[in-house]
Amino acid sequence: MSNKLSKVINRAVVVDQNFIDFVESYHPESPKQALERSHLSANKLLELFESQIRSRQLDLMARALKLENKVFYTIGSSGHEGNVMLGDLVRHTDPAFLHYRSGGLMMERSRKVAEIDPVWDTCLSFAASKNDPASGGRHKVWGSKPLWVIPQTSTIASHLPKAVGCALGIELAQRSKVDMPIPDDSIVLCNFGDASTNHSTAQGAFNAASWSAFQGLKTPILFVCEDNGIGISVKTPENWISENFKHRPGIQYFYANGLDLETGYQQVKKAVDYCRQERKPVFLHLKTTRLMGHAGTDFEVDYRKMAELEACEAQDPLLKSAASIMNHNIMSSSQIIDIYKDIFDECMQKANHVHTDTKLTTLSEVMAPLAPESRDAVHQEAARAIDSGERVNFFGEKSLPENQAAKHMAILINKGLHDLMLKYPETIMFGEDVAQKGGVYTITKQLLKKFGPKRIFNTLLDEQTILGLAQGYATLGMMPIPEIQYLAYFHNACDQIRGEAASLQFFSNGQFNNPMVVRIAGLGYQKGFGGHFHNDNSIAAIRDIPGVIVACPSRGDDAVKMMRTLVALSKVNHRVSLFIEPIALYMQKDLYTEGDGLWNKIYPKPDQYTPLGSPRIYNNKAKDVLIITYGNGVLMSLRAAKDFQKKYQSRVKVMDLRWLQPLNDKAIKKHVENFDRIIIVDEGRRSACVGEGIITILAELDKQPNYLKLITGADTFTPLADAAKLVLPDEDVILKTLIDSENTID
Repeated sequence: MSNKLSKVINRAVVVDQNFIDFVESYHPESPKQALERSHLSANKLLELFESQIRSRQLDLMARALKLENKVFYTIGSSGHEGNVMLGDLVRHTDPAFLHYRSGGLMMERSRKVAEIDPVWDTCLSFAASKNDPASGGRHKVWGSKPLWVIPQTSTIASHLPKAVGCALGIELAQRSKVDMPIPDDSIVLCNFGDASTNHSTAQGAFNAASWSAFQGLKTPILFVCEDNGIGISVKTPENWISENFKHRPGIQYFYANGLDLETGYQQVKKAVDYCRQERKPVFLHLKTTRLMGHAGTDFEVDYRKMAELEACEAQDPLLKSAASIMNHNIMSSSQIIDIYKDIFDECMQKANHVHTDTKLTTLSEVMAPLAPESRDAVHQEAARAIDSGERVNFFGEKSLPENQAAKHMAILINKGLHDLMLKYPETIMFGEDVAQKGGVYTITKQLLKKFGPKRIFNTLLDEQTILGLAQGYATLGMMPIPEIQYLAYFHNACDQIRGEAASLQFFSNGQFNNPMVVRIAGLGYQKGFGGHFHNDNSIAAIRDIPGVIVACPSRGDDAVKMMRTLVALSKVNHRVSLFIEPIALYMQKDLYTEGDGLWNKIYPKPDQYTPLGSPRIYNNKAKDVLIITYGNGVLMSLRAAKDFQKKYQSRVKVMDLRWLQPLNDKAIKKHVENFDRIIIVDEGRRSACVGEGIITILAELDKQPNYLKLITGADTFTPLADAAKLVLPDEDVILKTLIDSENTID
């Protein structure tokens, strides 16, 4: 390849040489002109400039060593080095949710903790070293526990909702007397690119901040839009960012020139000071440019004209910073070139050294921080009793729920939530309609009256925001139990769990966490009220989220005990779990016949819990047919089994899984080993249902059953009214299958 062609394709070479040529040929302006414009001391200007160079040389090092397979990430910060101003002006105790072009910011912020070597740490991250202090070799992320930089992997601004939650959580934690790990006057820093502002997740976060501030809630978040005018290859329309964000209610707009430290510094300072003093959301529009393409594999010449590339390269912020340094006679051109090359040599030397550093070499190492589980400690925590005197004062001696008559699930869950709020003062509950109304199904009724608006409150109608709030609150030490009103609504915000909440422990190597128990009303079989938005039986998108626990009770006492276990799991191991409450069983009182009241249950005593993964077994002595099911399928299976056993000698055992992710393969194998006939009843859709996971477990058995049948819902959305019965499994289908299994006996 010719040198000319190489420069056309590899603009990193051009950017590097441009800087050297510029510095060597620059003629400083007069000291008087320089002083008239300066707002920075010589020491501060030099410090910021050195941080910019470190960021740039890390980018150039990554491009060079990627070709030698020593570096595994080449999305750089070149052109965005003006964010060093944020690194200086925002405290290192202010939680920071950063996007991938934050190299300059991190180099500067690292100065605030003496023992940190940001170049070394970044090289470890580039090399996927097990000693990478951010992620332990799992990803190239900007993150640091001592610097309060929460690692992000987002490329679409999906980190914005939890940043808003963190900002709102600062005041909430203070009002709730939670032991907050950061100063009371902290603000939250959150940066992103101009293209990312168009994502629905980002728009939801801006709206949530605006909605909150509009009502007078303190929301000290500094949104920083680093506007380089392009998203990979798609240009941002001129003036789009300014016109879109100048007049949003409750959000103060500031503009700053991120290409010029001397003019930009005071502009950024005004935005930071306003946010900290006024405790209101700020949108800082920071002008940047993008150099060297989106990443090392991106050849901009394929979609940008050479004149456009050269115009961007002429705006290189390092050129302006070098000029300022020389204008103030802080360093000569030769000294700048020396430090520029010395830092590059440092980056190369450290990167080449860490290339040989220890890598993750086993699956267990990779997965270690994903789903920590100290089972004995969790169960001990779940069994830890609440102060009896406090409960008596709260409920009244004659009204303790465990001393009352058997009740249906909705009432028992409600009492269970009361107990959890008593046991854990850091617990907060929120969602759509959960406060005054008490939820659509009255599950949170009276909680607001008993615990007040600091701990029970409504949110705006946006599931992304609800789950983002939960993450932000949890980051500051609270125990969130958010409610998603219907299972179908969860799909609007699934990535807040999949890509954000569930991944945090993994990508921070266990240093950060956001424990929560998400309550979700769901599943099918609602009478007179349905359609797929309220009769959603699809949980496939939930079950495959790494590290998440998915639980689903079928009766009230189980619901209470399982909830205690999940909250204990969040308390001890900081885990994320999803608790699916079958809507059709909320008010279910009867099991076999109308009025028998057999599905009402006594409230479990406060020290009772359900062990993680343990199923509930009905008719445990039966040895003929085993039905494996969960949720609504439990009642249907018990009813079908009773009708079947009236006419046939075979006895039926029913196994209520209760825990849907991860499936307890040991328990399943244990209970199926003596059965030749197995029926799986799964109300989910046939494709990607829980039953598929059970079939996979059964396939690993040495001895296969003679009769194996999977009963599921159809692969369709659930229609309204009686047509829903055509889609979902019912007792008749289960009974027919039991009879069919009987006919297979020799």
